[in-house]
Amino acid sequence: MDRPGFTASLVAGGVAGVSVDLILFPLDTIKTRLQSPQGFYKAGGFYGVYAGVPSTAIGSFPNAAAFFVTYEYVKWILHTDSSSYLMPVTHMLAASVGEVVACLIRVPSEVVKQRAQVSASSGTFHIFSNILCQEGIQGLYRGYKSTVLREALWSWRQDRVVDSWQAAVCGAFAGGFAAAVTTPLDVAKTRIMLAKAGSSTASGNILSALHAVWRTQGLSGLFAGVFPRMAAISLGGFIFLGVYDQTRSFLLELGRESP
Repeated sequence: MDRPGFTASLVAGGVAGVSVDLILFPLDTIKTRLQSPQGFYKAGGFYGVYAGVPSTAIGSFPNAAAFFVTYEYVKWILHTDSSSYLMPVTHMLAASVGEVVACLIRVPSEVVKQRAQVSASSGTFHIFSNILCQEGIQGLYRGYKSTVLREALWSWRQDRVVDSWQAAVCGAFAGGFAAAVTTPLDVAKTRIMLAKAGSSTASGNILSALHAVWRTQGLSGLFAGVFPRMAAISLGGFIFLGVYDQTRSFLLELGRESP
């Protein structure tokens, strides 16, 4: 990838990620509290829906930028002709690799954020310090496997077409559908991240976490928070891909006009 394209992807991905995460943060908080083992109202209900936003604000730009830089770079390496039948596979592979890289930044931010969302009285830095003191670096990566698996299963949504509005609409519909299908994995991820240190759930076993939810809450537990999650990801797909395309196009045009 040429230097202007690399820089444009970096900045556009970061701007798009920050826009989505901050605008839709209340929906994410409600979803997390619905999935919390302590129950929605005990986790905070509708109170303090911006709890944990500092963690998101700090991690959002590098997380989104890492995804899109990797995404564009893998597509550039594979260099599949736009008319080739392999183009969808190229997009899927690039998005999957992008998610694996982005999760290295996303998961620590997500762990801190989710714990703050269900404990609004505790500050972000206090939660971060406690995790490091009690569990070390591995505590910040609790739920990494479930997060990567969840993201990889719907990474195909990143297949974009030329126009920004088309990319946004495709992102919204594909993201909403994928959000519903992958909700059980999201529930498992939330339970793993919120579990007490040393518990069986905290070990990160996805199947064990899903079985525990099924045993205590049944199907409704596995799909807890599905509607706010679908709404957030559908709107997020629209905003994210639309903002990314527009920002990247603007930056590339600006680069061409500069001497």
